[in-house]
Amino acid sequence: MTVNVEHLSKSIGKTEILHDITFNISKGEIVGLLGPNGAGKSTLMKILTGLWDFQQGTVSVCGINANRQLPHEVSRLIGYLPEDNPLYKDMYVREYLLFMAKMHCIPRKERKQKTGELIEKVGLTPMAHKKIRELSKGYRQRVGLAQALLGNFELLILDEPTTGFDPNQLDDIRNLIREIGKNCTVILSTHILQEVQAMCNRVIILAQGQVKDDTTDLNNLTELFRRLTT
Repeated sequence: MTVNVEHLSKSIGKTEILHDITFNISKGEIVGLLGPNGAGKSTLMKILTGLWDFQQGTVSVCGINANRQLPHEVSRLIGYLPEDNPLYKDMYVREYLLFMAKMHCIPRKERKQKTGELIEKVGLTPMAHKKIRELSKGYRQRVGLAQALLGNFELLILDEPTTGFDPNQLDDIRNLIREIGKNCTVILSTHILQEVQAMCNRVIILAQGQVKDDTTDLNNLTELFRRLTT
């Protein structure tokens, strides 16, 4: 089991963000995390990456267990693209990915080959010589996705990964995520139901900080989402 969450609750001040969350995810699953704004999706992802602590429950990621906060070592097993996609915008694309490869402790002799392969894989070849601040939002998102794919990860967490892509670019990214999902576990959050149907084989719906449904039946997803979150 790549991810196991049992009776997880998280509060900030007096506000409860997540309440009694329980689910597990196996290797090879691509799971869509759906919910309206404020449902707790990003909070859950930050807990799974070890960035945030929690008050109650237990969380296990890649065989590492915690009852308050996942240890720092779990970050080496996770590829993470946060919603705000923070980037060093004055760095060139290739320069930035080489720097991030170093941060991922990829051996120096492997960095150039690894970053070159990722630049090609995510469609950044024409932009590799440009500064990140010169890129469109869609290409910046590709840079963020490329850094998430660095390292030897077992779990890939993507928060709104298709933001900024035009319809032609979406097909490439969908195919890439489906291909990645053959060898690791993927959790992705999005507001676009069609993206979940196109990429995922399972969906977890959150509303008011609780799991409202956990299903592999992606038919009539729009109707189900509206019924559970309205």
